[in-house]
Amino acid sequence: MDKCLLFNSAVLLVNYKERYILKSTNRFIRMFIFNESKNNKMKKTIASLALALVLFSCNEKENASANIDKNFDNYKDYFVNELWKLNPDWAANQGFHNYDSILIIPDANSKTRQLDFSKTQLDSLKNYSLEKLSDNNKTDFYMIKNLLEGFAFSINEVKASEWDPSRYNVGGSFAEILNGNYDSLDNRLRNFNLKMNNIPAYYEAAKENIKNPTAEHTALAIAQNLGGISVFEVDLKTALEKSKLDADEKTAMLTKAKLSIKAIQDYASWLQKLENKTPRSFRLGKDLYAKKFDLDIQSGYTAEEIYQKAITQKKELHDKMFTLADKLWSKYLGNTPKPADKLTLIKQVIDKISLQHTTPERFQSEIEKQIPELTAYVKEKDLLYIDPSKPLVVRKEPDYMAGVAGASISAPGPYDKNANTYYNVGSLSGWSNEESESYLREYNDYILQILNIHEAIPGHYTQLVYSNQSPSIIKAILGNGAMIEGWAVYTERMMLESGYKNSDEMWLMYYKWNLRTVCNTILDNSVHTRNMSKQEGISLLTKEAFQQTAEAEGKWRRVTLSQVQLCSYFTGYTEIYDFREELKKEQGKAFNLKQFHEKFLSYGSAPVKYIKELMLKDKK
Repeated sequence: MDKCLLFNSAVLLVNYKERYILKSTNRFIRMFIFNESKNNKMKKTIASLALALVLFSCNEKENASANIDKNFDNYKDYFVNELWKLNPDWAANQGFHNYDSILIIPDANSKTRQLDFSKTQLDSLKNYSLEKLSDNNKTDFYMIKNLLEGFAFSINEVKASEWDPSRYNVGGSFAEILNGNYDSLDNRLRNFNLKMNNIPAYYEAAKENIKNPTAEHTALAIAQNLGGISVFEVDLKTALEKSKLDADEKTAMLTKAKLSIKAIQDYASWLQKLENKTPRSFRLGKDLYAKKFDLDIQSGYTAEEIYQKAITQKKELHDKMFTLADKLWSKYLGNTPKPADKLTLIKQVIDKISLQHTTPERFQSEIEKQIPELTAYVKEKDLLYIDPSKPLVVRKEPDYMAGVAGASISAPGPYDKNANTYYNVGSLSGWSNEESESYLREYNDYILQILNIHEAIPGHYTQLVYSNQSPSIIKAILGNGAMIEGWAVYTERMMLESGYKNSDEMWLMYYKWNLRTVCNTILDNSVHTRNMSKQEGISLLTKEAFQQTAEAEGKWRRVTLSQVQLCSYFTGYTEIYDFREELKKEQGKAFNLKQFHEKFLSYGSAPVKYIKELMLKDKK
């Protein structure tokens, strides 16, 4: 029974004129008989007793509920530590460095341990009554359950370990040890040294796992692994020169590094020579794609529903873009006759505006210059608090990360909150003039600003700082990709709505950029479930999303190497924006944008559907 209802029932007892018996299963409640003839003092005494007993019962319930949550909190601590034992590289990425010296060999035993872990922990979750947990813990419960089911799905059904050779790459985890500042250089180097022991066995296990790889993932694996050799060949040597290790330790490490380099080179060579006349298709297929979407995105929408929404949104964006392009026509094309086709008109205006761009040499420095400008604007407009103590460093994209995205954020985890966040910028070094020009037209002076909003402020960088402050370690480490990417996409529109660099050109380019997220969803779903060809994909991106050829080719490459992730942008953005508009309509003038942002981000990187539930409940 609801405690308020119980309280009201107890109070009503004192007003009855007949003789009644107050009964309860609670062992502390006694039987009382009273009637109208008793004096007021007696009535007040009985009322007080009834109230006290009710409150006692309520407190007992609350204490029981608190104990359940405390037990679940203890379980979460245990769960996370066991998770890190099985995934030390993931742990290090989150700032937990107790297992930095361990490199897990991806053999059959490792796979069995992961599956056993998933089964055991799913069984453990059954010990907790979901309805008795707090709202925050309910969300954590769902996120843990989703992760464990995802592990089993990945191993038993997707089986990417058999067809994706790029899963096997040690360069990143070793580079993070050298680049970190969480411990002394000497201690980090000693962990580096111990971790190298398993590199030869690691790559031998990789060879055993690979059965029928895709051509696309094979090429990526070769490029990334060979690129990662510099970590052992150059970066390690530089770090050793700075260290206080004795000469014998340094020599031993360099010797071991040579063995590691050989193991990496042998793996790349083995892939290059691998006879694979009928490679597996990179396409996931409709059934696996739908299930992966549900597990990865954790949206209120299905894969098919968000695909249909993207189709509708594409048309709406085309209409808005035509209105602006038509208005800007004379400014950029003078008296040139307007084409009858709307998309052609839009493209011609965009092509003219896109000529305003930086140079290959200044690409990174231009990004660096804009970061303090964005920070100042967010503060001026009071859009949300930005912690000035959390450093953001713009750097050239490391070689071991190359090949998937041109710009990305590498953020510290919740255990290493004060470490640097890196804004990784793809290098244009070695590109032809034609390739560079195409790329820079795509990331012209307008789009580059929107990119920085997305990746840095108030996008990824800002959101991930907030996520690390979340009181729930689960929400911090099991970050939902759709929430993370959705927030970054949401901030692009929010910034322009607030007046940032307001102009027809900026809005036209924003719509072009937003069209990218929409077409990402259409492309990803169509390629993996509808057999879209490369020609059709490139046509979608260049003719309907107005992307440069270089960008479209890169996106095609990306969709052949990943599944579902490209849907996260539009899905998360749609859920966040619609939720905000719902609250604005409901609250009217009482709605405060800054409060909405900070409250939304306070729940960590949880799925949007759960954040929405929690915020609506807190509001009641």
